[in-house]
Amino acid sequence: MLEPIIQNNVVCHALEAMIFASIACSILGVIISRMNLSSIGFTMSHAAFAGAAVGMFLGGNPQMAAIAFSMAVAALIGPVSDKAKMAADATLAVLFAMSMAIAIFLISYMEYMGHGLSASSLLFGDVISLYREEIYALAAVCILTIIFIMVFYKEITALMFNMKIAEAAGIRVKLVYYVLLFIIALSVALSLNIVGGLLIFVLLVTPASIAGQFCFNVKSMFVAAPLAALLVSAFGVWAGFEFTLPVAPLVALLLTGVFALSVVISFKRRINTKIH
Repeated sequence: MLEPIIQNNVVCHALEAMIFASIACSILGVIISRMNLSSIGFTMSHAAFAGAAVGMFLGGNPQMAAIAFSMAVAALIGPVSDKAKMAADATLAVLFAMSMAIAIFLISYMEYMGHGLSASSLLFGDVISLYREEIYALAAVCILTIIFIMVFYKEITALMFNMKIAEAAGIRVKLVYYVLLFIIALSVALSLNIVGGLLIFVLLVTPASIAGQFCFNVKSMFVAAPLAALLVSAFGVWAGFEFTLPVAPLVALLLTGVFALSVVISFKRRINTKIH
């Protein structure tokens, strides 16, 4: 896609993948942050990590296993909460613990059996050895996420305000909520090879938090969050290859730094302080 502009295929693929991953995750992150369910981020990222570990253990495709496991966890969140009469956060914590236990057990067992497994790419990402198909899949999820927001914008805003009130008003809350969970699961699983299981949470939470320092409504956050993620990710890819630094952790650090700076310079925070 960017080959006419960037001649180096490795840099080009890394930049494309990071752009699509950051846009998709940051848009979804706005919804997550407004619903006060940031735990969805680390639950899904570790579910994808556990799925990839299952895939390696069975000798299959780690990414396909990550997608399947993430989808299964997404499908469990609602029914488990309803049946056990638990809050969504509590259900997410249980599923997070289960995912981590599965991942750690399988990886430790494979290392103990002498399989020579290296889980570093799953933990920290690997933008060097990406296939074109992976980038196309990320692009498709990115487009799907944008279409989802545009088609269900009214339902999503109601969902973010109050799920029970929205349901009482006759809005298709559960349908939108489950579609949201499945899109998050798919985005996280496809981004696993790029950002890594431990760092993808940053893309799901931090850009939305940056946008929240300056935006006064959700619509502007849906623009500002992906824009911030896009600019920081692009700069992180350039700096990573220019100075021989690990790209994904560098992007995570840069996003955290930008968030800290946004808190300091936020005019919205100063306005709120004056009001109180």
